[in-house]
Amino acid sequence: MGYSLHEHEKAILVALKKPMGQEELAKAAGLKSDSVSHASLWLLSKGLVRIDEKKTEKVALGKEGEEYLKEGLPERQALKLFKAGKASMAELKKKLGEKKFGIAMTWLTKKRLATAAGGELKLTEHGKKALKKKTSDEDALADIAKGKKVPAEAVKMLGSRGGLIKVTEQAERTISPTAEAKKLVKKGLKLNAEANLLTPKMIRDGSWKKTKFRPYEVGAVVPRIYPGRRHFVKQATDYVRKVWLEMGFKEMEGPLINTSFWNFDALFTSQEHPVREMQDTFFVDPEAGSLPDNALVERVREAHEIGIRDSIGWDYAWSPDVAKKRVLRTHTTVLSARTIAALKNDDFPAKFFSVGRCFRNEALDWAHLFEFNQVEGIVVDPDVNFKNLLGYLKQFFGKLGFAEARFRPAYFPYTEMSIEIDVLHPKGEWIELGGAGIFRPEVVEPLLGEDIPVLAWGPGFDRIIMDYYAINDIRELYKNDVQQLRTIKHWMKG
Repeated sequence: MGYSLHEHEKAILVALKKPMGQEELAKAAGLKSDSVSHASLWLLSKGLVRIDEKKTEKVALGKEGEEYLKEGLPERQALKLFKAGKASMAELKKKLGEKKFGIAMTWLTKKRLATAAGGELKLTEHGKKALKKKTSDEDALADIAKGKKVPAEAVKMLGSRGGLIKVTEQAERTISPTAEAKKLVKKGLKLNAEANLLTPKMIRDGSWKKTKFRPYEVGAVVPRIYPGRRHFVKQATDYVRKVWLEMGFKEMEGPLINTSFWNFDALFTSQEHPVREMQDTFFVDPEAGSLPDNALVERVREAHEIGIRDSIGWDYAWSPDVAKKRVLRTHTTVLSARTIAALKNDDFPAKFFSVGRCFRNEALDWAHLFEFNQVEGIVVDPDVNFKNLLGYLKQFFGKLGFAEARFRPAYFPYTEMSIEIDVLHPKGEWIELGGAGIFRPEVVEPLLGEDIPVLAWGPGFDRIIMDYYAINDIRELYKNDVQQLRTIKHWMKG
């Protein structure tokens, strides 16, 4: 087998007569340690060396350890102040300072060097011996300063005393040649026989024609690079935005916090409907919001109290105070209401969409979050009908990879006719995605001043995202696991 070897790799193989540590090999090969580390990994991938790694602890003095090596440990400094085997605690505290005195007292008693009674310390027999001979931890401190190895028990004990020592983990590598490497060296490896780079000088003087270049090893194993990329949920929403724009729709935008008027009342949702209760909706900011112009508010009030045309409304007294309560939008349909209210007669036909976040007070589990993504769309056109609605939805879901869609009759407070949308998964299963319909006159007439067909849909989008990425727990959409973000496939690119 032929090998494409860098000059550093050749130098290592020639110098590697026996198993060697990285620093020793760097010296033998005449290379820097970093160069040996890099080149040996390439040789490992080519099966020419074996690398054995052993983790060891390096112990060095900390800031306090260096200080106490010169001045003595606090208990040693205290022992020097004993007279006739006794010492006053008040006197020790005054001379050592409060911090050192506290440390000295702890270790004098812990090492059984002294006993305390009546404000006085008295040396024990062990303490009397310590006056003439260093303790084991003092010897260990001195050995560490000299770079000597000390027992694990001493390291543990000194480490328990705070900043006396610093313990760091080091990896010691031993690099050994394989049988194949020995054969290569035996055949003869010529150093500097090949050029690694084509330089401007070679081109100018023509020496490149006679130079032998090291061939590229295109099959070499290289580390995987993870470039920056958008979050996969952002990729999905951007793609949906692109689909609607290509279909001639304009994007609707609006605030996350709205009054209940826009979020509920303008969409003919009764003020007594349970969806407005705290267990379903996030109410925010105790200060009430403001209502739009009086004419629009009066039309909405009339739709709720007495109805429109053949409708009898909700048959109650509509409250502007309830309508002023602020909420985190529970659906992006609030954007449809705002957009429709701003249209003029010469704006028709009009097509709008949005891809945005909504918020519901849900119990958190594998299938529910407090927030979710919704795809919203409306078509305001005197000439559209129910068949046009089905056509728009089929075209949209077809662009998302679902060749077939089916529609089932349903009920929603602000649309009639209303449907539920199912799409056929490539695995052969039907997936329910959400609802659509034609806005009721009780929604359209107060907002527009006249009843014009408005096709509307607002399916959830997170279900599609989860299915595409084979995610079974909705919480994984936003847990920001780095490995997941690096390796997950691109949206609609496989």
